[in-house]
Amino acid sequence: MEIMKLYAISDLHLGVAVNREGLKALPPHPDDWLILAGDVGETEAHFHYALYLLTRRFAQVIWTPGNHDLWTLPTDANALRGEAKYQRLVTLCHDYGVLTPEDPYIQWPAGGPPTILAPTFVLYDYSFRPDNVPIERAVTWAAESGVVCADEAFLYPDPYPSRAAWCQTRLRYTEPRLQEAADRGSLILINHFPLRQDHVHLPRIPRFSVWCGTRHTEEWPTRYRVRTAVYGHLHIRATRHQDGTRFEEVSLGYASQWQPARGIESYLREIL
Repeated sequence: MEIMKLYAISDLHLGVAVNREGLKALPPHPDDWLILAGDVGETEAHFHYALYLLTRRFAQVIWTPGNHDLWTLPTDANALRGEAKYQRLVTLCHDYGVLTPEDPYIQWPAGGPPTILAPTFVLYDYSFRPDNVPIERAVTWAAESGVVCADEAFLYPDPYPSRAAWCQTRLRYTEPRLQEAADRGSLILINHFPLRQDHVHLPRIPRFSVWCGTRHTEEWPTRYRVRTAVYGHLHIRATRHQDGTRFEEVSLGYASQWQPARGIESYLREIL
């Protein structure tokens, strides 16, 4: 008898041809569920490609957005921006039967102690920076090292005045929902960005950290009974155990960051 499993992967970046071919070759897992933790691609075509394939290979797919998913490129036909772009992707997910951060958190159905699957979307607020760097200088501070995230050009916060303000709105929306879920069981918390600043180790581009999360999530693992935190964004796959929580960075990444000969299946991280 096959055991139902929960897998996770992020940062498929389907704008890269070898990544698209790798996803197409992924074998079916008809009894298993898949967490898709953001950065599917930059266009709706990438999004449709992923959801069409993955919903036919897995019994259930759960998605949370990455920053690339929310980009509005100059070539975008519909030019949706910010919240409107996010809600459009939520609608597309629902068309394919994919669960999103806007849906009720559901209990893992495979038995055992109650475990709640909680996809979240809270973006970032430039607080992953040294204490002596004021927020208004965060981007300039990063740029002094030659690093500027493309989000500054392509990720619009509309209708909010800034990405940090959008982040604060998402935090206020998400935290009561996590508390209610934690009252029902332990959590598998799914977020594209790492929850903790001390998990952002980027030796080549350390100041990119300002685009990697928010300090407001650092106490979530203990506050909300998080059994496992699933995230991506860093393109540095890792497993950590800290204060009773398992942290899984599940990125695939760009063509140079994985081995296509191994197939994408070997990069699926088993969560449950």
